[in-house]
Amino acid sequence: MDSLNLNFCYLVPEIFLLALVLALFGAAMTKSQTLAGFLVKLCPVGALAAAICAFVTIPYLILDDKIMFFGAYRVDILSQFFKILISLGYLVAWVNSLKATTVREAQKPDYYLFLTLSAFGLSLLSSAAELVAVYLAMELASYSLYVLIPKRSHSKEAAEAALKYILFGAAATALALYGLSLVIATQHTTFITDLSPMDWTVAGNPLAVVGLSLFLGGMFFKLALFPFHFWFPDVYQGAGNETAAYVATLPKLGAIVILIRLAALLTPGLELTDILAVLAAASITYGNLCALAQKDLKRMLGFSSVAHAGYILVGLVSGTPEGLAASAFYAMAYVLMNLLCFWVICRISADGRNLTYQDLNGLSARSPLLALALLVAAFSLVGLPPTVGFIGKLWLITSAWGHGYDWLVIVVCVNTAIAIFYYLSLVRHAYAEEDIPFGGAQTLTLDRGWASSLGALLMGLMVLILGVVPGPVWSVVLRACRSLYVVIN
Repeated sequence: MDSLNLNFCYLVPEIFLLALVLALFGAAMTKSQTLAGFLVKLCPVGALAAAICAFVTIPYLILDDKIMFFGAYRVDILSQFFKILISLGYLVAWVNSLKATTVREAQKPDYYLFLTLSAFGLSLLSSAAELVAVYLAMELASYSLYVLIPKRSHSKEAAEAALKYILFGAAATALALYGLSLVIATQHTTFITDLSPMDWTVAGNPLAVVGLSLFLGGMFFKLALFPFHFWFPDVYQGAGNETAAYVATLPKLGAIVILIRLAALLTPGLELTDILAVLAAASITYGNLCALAQKDLKRMLGFSSVAHAGYILVGLVSGTPEGLAASAFYAMAYVLMNLLCFWVICRISADGRNLTYQDLNGLSARSPLLALALLVAAFSLVGLPPTVGFIGKLWLITSAWGHGYDWLVIVVCVNTAIAIFYYLSLVRHAYAEEDIPFGGAQTLTLDRGWASSLGALLMGLMVLILGVVPGPVWSVVLRACRSLYVVIN
């Protein structure tokens, strides 16, 4: 491309989020609580408008992608699909944070500013088609999280979690930047489409393989893939419940969409593809085994997320559009079922404390709807029918079978059986354990408002509906991933 080729009709989702960022920045600078309160109430409107605009543009992108900024920015079906997920996830995060007691009232304008800025960076990352653009968008989304995590009043754990995240993030950023320099030095281009015909074998171009591996390490850090996961459980445990719900879900979408674009360059049997398969197996196994030993719910979900990062890589190593589509679909499933799980945690812990399994005792009697939502989320995280988690895992293992990674499918199946124990412990405590007097659950103040019940009901229904009728979403992501191979070839 030799021009900017701007088409603002396809940039409306980003424009909405950028407008919110600028408005919130102005309110934070003026210290006007009235203006800040008004703009905070506009955040869900902007997020919903961004999601609708991204959805509306999908039919116009079926035959032709929109390439902008000299080829560095690609608006296609895949990018719009992820922008819809990011915008809706941001909307849920906003609702979650409304009653956050761990964020000081004076800090809330700043909190929403950085929350919106992170979502804006992730939207840019969804369309980034050039490695420097990927790097810049990734850092824009990450720097905001460095500020959000310690915003938990009077919590040393939050400060410790933020410090660990910053230090590990700086190291991962340095590795990714060094890898980018090696790719530029060996392949002489940073555009993903131009990198596709290049030699990615160790024998033919070892420095290029090392460079791409290091650059992928930056994505693995965001995805919390083993062995780049060490910061993740501590951040989950230290951050506020509402912040942890955001950190656990949306930043991973940005990493996944870039991994999908880069995975289209790889084929089964390449050394780099084999490395991804080994990391997937190690991440799945390590995450599940560590989750078995946890008592803190957020820490358990942190280690389980390490396992889910490995599940997502299963589709990427298949070297087929169906495999990439399975990873994209499972990314949606992961975000939905984790947001539902965190929604229940935030409603149970209205005062913002960290929960243990014991705090779920008697939940079915105290709040039947929240207990049912937790059951649906747990079943989906395990991968039991008829939930979206089941159909997502089914497509992942189907895509990997018969492409040289049958052993990886066996690892997934074995670990799914292991995961049953700690996920269904959530259900056991909610339904089978009594709320005994010396437990911690009776001191918790539940959020019994209509918004709490409505949110749990809607997300629970989405988990079930997408598990029973996944066809429309699957056809969209499959078309998007097939178009990646058309562009590359």
